[in-house]
Amino acid sequence: MKAVTVKELNQELSLHSPKELRELCLRLARFKKENKELLTYLLFESSDEESYIESVKRNIDEQFEQINKKSYYLIKKSVRKILQHTRKFIRYSQNKQTEVDLLIYFCSSLKKFSPSIQKNQGLLNLYNRQIDFIIKKIKLLHEDLQFDYGIILSELNK
Repeated sequence: MKAVTVKELNQELSLHSPKELRELCLRLARFKKENKELLTYLLFESSDEESYIESVKRNIDEQFEQINKKSYYLIKKSVRKILQHTRKFIRYSQNKQTEVDLLIYFCSSLKKFSPSIQKNQGLLNLYNRQIDFIIKKIKLLHEDLQFDYGIILSELNK
């Protein structure tokens, strides 16, 4: 089965009643965890972006606490998984400021992590790539936010 385009989906959805749309959304939420998470964000958390950011930051902290520190291989694998989850939450929001906020928080958590990422080139490269990505994203924000995030970013680069 081949998936249709978004335009075709939009046209078809406009033909359905609100009750049918609700049933379609609930059915969609049953099949994949990401669909359910996105629907949860859209219905409950999108109205209060600050609390959403705080909940994602708590999630990041919890994941960093659970990292197995026996070897750098396991640390690197866990850090990549945390970054993957962070990017998923960023995708739900689609807000550039939220994206920069969460990536800066991820990088600051990674920098504070013990054992130090300075001892492993793979972790250091991952950190540097995220910093470069944040710099690109900051340029898309308002000038005042660029200045504020620039200060925070200079602290991270020390």
